[in-house]
Amino acid sequence: MTTTATLTRPEHGRMIAGVCAGLADRFGWSVGTVRLLFLLSCLLPGPQFVVYLVLWVLMPRRGW
Repeated sequence: MTTTATLTRPEHGRMIAGVCAGLADRFGWSVGTVRLLFLLSCLLPGPQFVVYLVLWVLMPRRGW
């Protein structure tokens, strides 16, 4: 498992926008764990989808 120094969205291994995969790569976590945590957080009230959309816009794609 490798970690990256910057927060970027990968080209491969992503499902929708690559936000969860980018977070997992950055912090050295499992992609499945990050996706599960995001889905579980959606059961709680809060701005999870807004945060996801903001990260989608702000995180650059890896390789650009």
